[in-house]
Formats: sequence, C-alpha cells, structure tokens
Amino acid sequence: MAEWTLKYADARGEIHQQVAEAGSERELRDRYTQQGFLVYSVKPRSELTGIVSRPRRKKLNVEKFLIFNQQFVTLIRAGLPILKALDLLAERLTDPKLSQYIKGVREEVKNGSLLSDAFGRQGVFPAIYVTTVLAGERSGSLAEVIERYITYQKLALSVRKKLLVSLMYPSVLITLVICLVVFLVTYVVPNFAQLYSSMNAVLPMPTQILIAIGTTARNYVLLGFALLVAGIVGFRYWSRTPNGSEMVDRFLLKLPYAGEVWLKYQVAQFSRVLGTLLIGGIPLLQALDTAADSLGTQVLKKVLQQGVKLVREGQSLSQALRQTKVFPGLSIDMIEVGESTGALPSMLGSVAEFYEDDVANRTTAALSLIEPAIMIFMGIFVAFVLISLYLPIFSLADSIRS
Repeated sequence: MAEWTLKYADARGEIHQQVAEAGSERELRDRYTQQGFLVYSVKPRSELTGIVSRPRRKKLNVEKFLIFNQQFVTLIRAGLPILKALDLLAERLTDPKLSQYIKGVREEVKNGSLLSDAFGRQGVFPAIYVTTVLAGERSGSLAEVIERYITYQKLALSVRKKLLVSLMYPSVLITLVICLVVFLVTYVVPNFAQLYSSMNAVLPMPTQILIAIGTTARNYVLLGFALLVAGIVGFRYWSRTPNGSEMVDRFLLKLPYAGEVWLKYQVAQFSRVLGTLLIGGIPLLQALDTAADSLGTQVLKKVLQQGVKLVREGQSLSQALRQTKVFPGLSIDMIEVGESTGALPSMLGSVAEFYEDDVANRTTAALSLIEPAIMIFMGIFVAFVLISLYLPIFSLADSIRS
C-alpha cells in the first residue's frame, strides 16, 4: 500500500490534510468522496524523504477555458444533460490540451463521479472553479454559479490585460535603449579607439574611460550575454522553489512604491475570488482556503493560513485579517462593515473594484514618469558618448591649425 498526502474539506467547510494509505490515487479519492468529503488534492508521499512530490502544474489557456464555460452554460440552459454537453464540447474544442482534459472529465462523469470531482481529478483546473462547480451541484443551480465564475474571470482578464497593455510601451522602450547602449559601447566606441590609436592622438580622460569600457565590453560581450541568459534561467528556476518564491515575494513587498501596488493587486484578487465563492454558497472557511490558493504570492498565502486558523477559532474575518498586520487598513474596515451589515460578499466585490482601480491609476502614474526618465537617461548617455568621442578630434584640429 502506497502512502498519499490527502487534502480535503468536510461538510462544515473545514480543510484537513493528512497522510493515508491506498493502492492508488483513484481508490483514495473514491473512498473519501463516498464519505461526503470534497477532495482537493492527492499527492504521493516520498517513502525515503517524507517530502510530498509536487509535479509542475500545467496551465490552461484562460480565454479558451472561458469560451468553454460560456458554451457549457448555454447547453445546460438549453436542457441538455451534463454528459451530453460534455460529449459535444469535447469534440469541438479548438484547444487540443483542453479537449483532452474535458474528455477526461466526461469519462469520470460517465463512470458515476460528481462533476466537481471529475474536474478536480484532472489536476489542471483552478481550485476556485472546482469549488464553484461543487457549490452549483449542492444548490441545484449549476448554470447560475458557473455564470458567476465567468463574470469573475472576465473581470480578472480585463484587469490583467489593462496592466499588460500599460507595461507594453515602457518595456519596448527599455529594450530599445539597452540595445542602443550595447551597440554604441561595443561597436562604435572600439572603432573610434582604432582610429585614434592609428593617429597617435592624445586622449582626454573621458575618452580614455569610454574607450576602456568599450574595448573591454567588446571582448566579453558574448560571455556577458551567455552569463545573462544563464542568470535569467537560474533565477526563474530558483524563484519557482518554495524558498525562492517566498524570498522574491518579500523583496517585492518591501519595495517603496511597487511593493504597495503589488500588495493591493493581490488584495483585489483575493477579495474578488472570496466574494465570488461566498455568493455561490461556499462556507467561509472553505472559501478562504480556496481564495488563498488562488494568490500568486507565498507570503500572503501563509498570512491567510494564519487568518483561516483564527476564523476557525471563532474570530471574525476582519479581526483575523487585522491581526496579520499585512492587509491594508481600509480593506479591513470595509470587510468589517460588510460583516456587520450581513453584506460581506458584495462588500468584497467593492473592495476588489476599489483596489483594482487604485492599482490601475498608480501603475499609469508610475509609467508616465518612467518614460521621460528613460529619455533623459538616453539623452545624457548619448551626449556623454558624443562629447567623449569628438573631444580628441577638436584637439587634433587645434594642433593642425597651430
């Protein structure tokens, strides 16, 4: 019998994690599903090290998955059984990867599994989606619940695209500036150095410094490029490890301006997910755990795990978040008002909208300052290069006249 690390939620929404023995992952999932538990994940436990292996999670095409859900809801509302709707969509999806997973869901449902369990067993669908489908199954309003998920996903995609579009022009500008600097330093400057060497010209100090930098850079440009690529690959690999990811998150959160923007973006995402789950009828503790898993920062995940523990002990959500000393005070005050008025889901939506707008405005303001800063730097650098390269020419002209 192999050992597996099991994460599941009970009927009250409490999250549990334990090690269990079973002949296969399917056997263990079926055992706990029959007992009424929602199984989040089943992962093999290493017998030698005791460390749970974490296979790299494959990513779905979010936009194509959104189209699938829109078509799925349309078929359900038209009166088609779930199995028939999955049959139709699995054969007509344009994304072969998504089609493969939907076929797997169809087979699980055909064998008697719940739709939420079938999606969860594929290991690629977001936890918020699996939990949303479970809420729809329990409430008997699957189409309405999935429609709320579609609305959430559209808003999330809209915010993400807005940020990417805002960052596009500065990124292109910085890339062009770097290419121009490398060209000047590694090609133009060494050619001038050869010219002045053949003329035995006396070079002023700025020209000597520039030529020394240019000739050195030209000799090691390929090595520098290789080291840069290796550094980027190494950093990406290290940042995906638990310790590396946490260190990167802590560094980002400590940045003077960008850290605050990054935190507010994560708070907006957390509020949006939590509000969507609560509207769908998911218990608070289970919704908190799912919302924490949706975040892209290990630091906030740990903070929210502490918050879930405090809520389980009887504290309100606002009190638990206040004790973490990470969430912005305004967001906690708004959540507290939502709890006191019994309108927590709608207030979480207001928190998400407020911080999404704040992030967009702050990002736009910062980028509007970055562009002139890049142009000023480029102007100063080009002026320094031109002056340094042409100073010896002026000196030679004076010596010829005399």
